[in-house]
Amino acid sequence: MQEVKKQIGELDKQIKSLNKLLKINDKRDLLYQLQLKMSEPGFWENSEVSSGVVSQLKNVKKDVEDWDELNGKLDDLKELFSICDQTIEADIVKELTKLEADCAKLKLATLFSGRFDNSNAIVEINSGAGGTEACDWAGMLFRMYFRWAEDKKFKFKVLKEERGDEAGLKSSIFLIEGRRAYGLLKSERGVHRLVRISPFDANKRRHTSFASVNILPEIKEDIEILIKPEELRIDTFRSSGAGGQHVNVTDSAVRITHLPTGIVVGCQNERSQHQNKQSALKVLKAKLYELKEVENRKELEKTSEKKRKIEWGSQIRSYILHPYLLVKDHRTNLEYHDARGVLNGEIDKFIYSYLNMQV
Repeated sequence: MQEVKKQIGELDKQIKSLNKLLKINDKRDLLYQLQLKMSEPGFWENSEVSSGVVSQLKNVKKDVEDWDELNGKLDDLKELFSICDQTIEADIVKELTKLEADCAKLKLATLFSGRFDNSNAIVEINSGAGGTEACDWAGMLFRMYFRWAEDKKFKFKVLKEERGDEAGLKSSIFLIEGRRAYGLLKSERGVHRLVRISPFDANKRRHTSFASVNILPEIKEDIEILIKPEELRIDTFRSSGAGGQHVNVTDSAVRITHLPTGIVVGCQNERSQHQNKQSALKVLKAKLYELKEVENRKELEKTSEKKRKIEWGSQIRSYILHPYLLVKDHRTNLEYHDARGVLNGEIDKFIYSYLNMQV
């Protein structure tokens, strides 16, 4: 019984610590403020603002409810322990073990403290040098992220894609919508390397292919990124992608060039030109914000006189399919031998290993 009492005491400390780490009391206040805001006259007239507030409320409410549930379960077990005898001690230990696992799971929420960690993610994949090999590798990465999003019940929307001449993708941009999608996927930013026996080589030689992955947060309207209409060149053209007869017979695809920076974005997979334009502007806004952040980091490097490595400019992970199966993350040194499983979307172990390293 003493061991059970000790286990309850340790859990009590952990849950109280989580209260501070997650700032539960502050979130209760924020929850109240958001609920008041939603009850204001005219709140629902601006769909962009209202949807942002609702999304924020859901995220805050989830953390508060998860902590309350943990604390409530522990209180129940404390009460049960105070009146129990040895016949149900094993059941209490079993419930405490489950509660410890739930506590560890909630602790992961502390990894998502960045400004945009709760945002949706815009993912951009570009094949490296190597023609068909590299395009096929980019297509494999696309499928990996699609399966990952599918497993998490996240929404997945292709905004633009350019197919390879023989196989795979030259480039692809897609939106993944779900809680903490950006906070999770930001760890995937960088160059991904594949080693395998090429299915396109008649001599069955081993090839190395590269593809870059960029992860951007979906920037909501409440973030001020000024885009002047006169600084944009908007071109329309006929879509070559999926979308049915309507897409293929009208100039619905949109390409936007931001003249001051030279950034070019496009979208072709929506049903109308207006929808493609809005999606392209969403990507442009994210890229402009990223550019601003890069400039801020460079300025910080100047003032601190430190040389810092730009993470997404270097190889982060290798996927080896020959002569053995192995996926290795070069930042965390995590290795996993089920390479097929990883390419089928099982990337959480790499995501959380990287995030834990940042704490």
